[in-house]
Amino acid sequence: MKSIKSPGGSMYPYFYKGGEVHCLKYGGFLKNKHRLFALMREEEEFIRRTNKQLRIWIDLYETKVTKEVLIELIQSLKRINHHIQKLTIVGLPLITRWKLDRLIKGDKSTGLNITYFKDPEDAKTWLVNE
Repeated sequence: MKSIKSPGGSMYPYFYKGGEVHCLKYGGFLKNKHRLFALMREEEEFIRRTNKQLRIWIDLYETKVTKEVLIELIQSLKRINHHIQKLTIVGLPLITRWKLDRLIKGDKSTGLNITYFKDPEDAKTWLVNE
């Protein structure tokens, strides 16, 4: 399969240590939530077109992650949930992880299972290990 770029600029497919991962590059948006939300919708459509389950890691470094951003992230992930095989988020401070987990627990319909990492390499390694 020929590699292409997703809307966020990630190579797809991206092979890492014998497995395939997909990065949702949501980092670097600072306070520009409208641009971030637009990219989330574009990535959702891209992922739906792959028509397969993916091992996904989300990069949120250098993005101001407010409650509104967390809620939109949850909604976006719910819309592509049947395309998610494994999911990890990189770049969230501990307090923000706690807030995200509380929002997910409050929304019983998510079915999301997220693992958090500080280091992208650790996240990708975890994704490709069964």
